Amino acid sequence: MSDSNERHPKVVVIGAGSLFFGRQSIWQMVHSPYLNSGTLALVDTNEERLSKMVRLARMVAQENGVTLKVEGSTNRREVLEGADFVVLSFAEDTVKYRGIDCEVSLKYGIRMCSGDTIGPGGIFRAMRELPVIMACAKDIEALCPDAWVINYINPSTVHGIALSRYAPKLKSFALCDSHHMPHKKAYYAVRAGIIGDPGEFNDEIDRQFDFRVAGVNHFTWLVKAEHEGRDVMARIAESLRASAGTQNDGGDKGAKALYNDAITYELYDIFGYIPTCTAHTKEYVRFWQGLGKTKDAIPPLSIWETEDRYLRHEEMWRQVDGFLSGRLPIADYMKSFGPDHATDIIENMVGNLGKRFFLNTLNRGAVTNMNDDAFLELLCEVGPDGIKPLPVGEMPRGIRGLQEQVLDTHELTAEAVVERSYAKLRRAMMTDPLISSIHDADLIIRELLARERDMIPEEWYAE
Repeated sequence: MSDSNERHPKVVVIGAGSLFFGRQSIWQMVHSPYLNSGTLALVDTNEERLSKMVRLARMVAQENGVTLKVEGSTNRREVLEGADFVVLSFAEDTVKYRGIDCEVSLKYGIRMCSGDTIGPGGIFRAMRELPVIMACAKDIEALCPDAWVINYINPSTVHGIALSRYAPKLKSFALCDSHHMPHKKAYYAVRAGIIGDPGEFNDEIDRQFDFRVAGVNHFTWLVKAEHEGRDVMARIAESLRASAGTQNDGGDKGAKALYNDAITYELYDIFGYIPTCTAHTKEYVRFWQGLGKTKDAIPPLSIWETEDRYLRHEEMWRQVDGFLSGRLPIADYMKSFGPDHATDIIENMVGNLGKRFFLNTLNRGAVTNMNDDAFLELLCEVGPDGIKPLPVGEMPRGIRGLQEQVLDTHELTAEAVVERSYAKLRRAMMTDPLISSIHDADLIIRELLARERDMIPEEWYAE
């Protein structure tokens, strides 16, 4: 894949109607000289949305004068043959069902600001999505067994574990957008006072700044931060403390953004290390569930906002419709978006560019005091021949114990879904760090199975 003149990579996106990834994938496939003479195959079960994204991709390619071939199908088997990369990025009616997960959980005292990776929400999202992922894996094994499979669907760790364990012949890894490099490292360089603006980040700063992040996806920690041999962890923490107290920080909107800097600093104050994905990490620990007997300075987690999410999705589709109708000039498309994590990695692998990226993959010794098969988010060397996690060192005591509980929950969830085991589903729920009552957990399982029956395989309801 190293010569872009000889290679015309085929990238299949299953779930092209996902606004989280579909629009950005078009941008990168058109922008990159390593990709824009290849094929972008878009797949979605919603024919109307698929048609819009195919039309949009073709319009953008034509406007920019590239030879990118755009295909579309509601049947993934029609376009998988010959694929070099398959990106899984679907989530049918995710706003609706995450809303149900959060509503039912709150009824039993469990607060989820995101509800898609840990707690009952994470477990039941896997119940909905993982069976389809494994069906995709079966088709990929049959039609393009040499393709790289990139899972971009939460809960990322659960699905990554399932692919590595139950489809081991496939080359796969899981991905999350929160640690997109080099942007993430530039963010911490600013926090440490090394540079004043992310735009100042360069190769020299990259070499001088020893920055190590590791952990389970959405529960990752900055375990080392040294600039020219000097520890700058405390400087980063002080920057977070200084910006704490605002009610909407962390680069997102709504419940996921509330009090993030304050929570980040408080976790640093306890453990001595900085959580790097606090919008999710605050949901992985029990401290802001509102269960304390005394009042905390930081209030309990706000609940994931279903209606606001619907409005945001509607606005994104209005933008797509604007480009298609001509209300928005198609020439402005490339100025409206930017590089995406998954297609950045694909470009790097096709061009053999030697860049490093955070991926969710098997530990393989990177974190020395965790199992080699622990599925962690790690900085990796990424090339056409594979991925190699870079050394991290030890996971700090205390944080490691929390990591292991989360990993056990994720592994049990993967086993429960693939094996269709009610006993393991119940065990995963009881292992989850947000569960504090066996009886409540049993009622949550029962109620979510009943309310989400149209999205969960019928075998779960057999007598």
